[in-house]
Amino acid sequence: MPVTVVVGAQFGDEAKGKISDYLASGFRHVVRTGGGPNAGHSIHLGERSVVLHQLSCGALHPGVSAISGPGMVINPMSLEKELAELAAKGWLKGDVILSERAHVILPLHELEDGWEEALRTANPGDPGLGTTRRGIGPAYEDRYGRFGLRMVDLTRPEALRTKLDLLFRRKSFLKDLPDPQALFGQLSEVGQRLAPMIRATEPILWGAIESGEPILLEGAQSALLDVDFGTYPYVTSSHPTSAGALVGSGIPPAELDEVIGVSKAYSTRVGAGPFPTEVQGELGEYLRREGGERGATTGRPRRCGWLDLVLLRYAARLNGFTSLAITKVDVLGGLEEVPVCTQYLASSGETLRRYPPSVAEELEKVTPIYEKFPAWPGFTERLKERLRREGARALPGPLRAFLHYVAAETHVPVEWVSFGAQRDDTVWLGRGAVAPRAPTVTEWTG
Repeated sequence: MPVTVVVGAQFGDEAKGKISDYLASGFRHVVRTGGGPNAGHSIHLGERSVVLHQLSCGALHPGVSAISGPGMVINPMSLEKELAELAAKGWLKGDVILSERAHVILPLHELEDGWEEALRTANPGDPGLGTTRRGIGPAYEDRYGRFGLRMVDLTRPEALRTKLDLLFRRKSFLKDLPDPQALFGQLSEVGQRLAPMIRATEPILWGAIESGEPILLEGAQSALLDVDFGTYPYVTSSHPTSAGALVGSGIPPAELDEVIGVSKAYSTRVGAGPFPTEVQGELGEYLRREGGERGATTGRPRRCGWLDLVLLRYAARLNGFTSLAITKVDVLGGLEEVPVCTQYLASSGETLRRYPPSVAEELEKVTPIYEKFPAWPGFTERLKERLRREGARALPGPLRAFLHYVAAETHVPVEWVSFGAQRDDTVWLGRGAVAPRAPTVTEWTG
């Protein structure tokens, strides 16, 4: 497994961080390939927990290089705080490397983020996008508009001054801009402190591939939030897909070996946007409460609903999943039944199974068609101990049937099952259950 990618298969918050952390000790390099401090990976270690915002899970493992890759946008000031907090708690064990090509998030971007969201919500009843207002979108806008600062610029004072001056002129329409000279001084100082970590990361990874050292590419956000292939415009500003992970790391496609899709046994979404299987009322609140469904970065409550196989099939095809990790199966334990959306009925009367509408307003109007499965028992501590001790053979029968159905419907084998927040609350099923044949193009688009 020289190069493996972990991709979120839904709207985010699928426990990608947990799966990445679970796998990280088996890799020499763990690379976060996109996004910024708008996403958090919650890692639970016994009674302790940590949220990683701009560092990969490799930072928690000795002998592993934790690379914040070229596809990221990084807030250097909040990154310093993250590093200091991890070090103070004794959790910073990996070798942190920051790509010199990653772009810098500035206070100007945070102001612009708020300005843009206010613009989107100016009309009564407009929900906006529900951004985190951490400057992610505007930083990517400047990246592609070629106004951006890169991490390497923090170590080059003259270039920093010139580029910062241009950026202030570019943002002159914003109110309450910070003092340019004070910001220059702050960035220069943080650049000096971070300079030993700022490096060209592509040669490191190319050398690792040549030496046979395994590399894990760690996703942030998820496939259905991809700026091109997600539920636009209710998406993030980057490409949290397997293809995006390659662009965000500098690794060529031919080197990719495994693509692990991470999906909850149900679904959640934060912020605005279409969510066909959303559950309202008491049952939705039950899923939110039992699943601890609040954003790791923002603390916002997540919208909850049932597993959507139309979207999961789409994500599997889009990313080329070679295996699935199904998480939070314990949350559904003890229910009377487990509904799964198998297809949509579109407003046109058409039945959709593998390709959702590309227009958000049309996806909002579909009617989900469900198949209901017998629920499995609640995950008592006794059952969890059996799973830790005996592995896959201790999985309850109804849960096995559910997992087999997901594998058959997505044409992707389920290889991992997560049944709790702790690192060892994970079962490897092996590769014995081969998924059925791959579908034809007609089936995918039907």
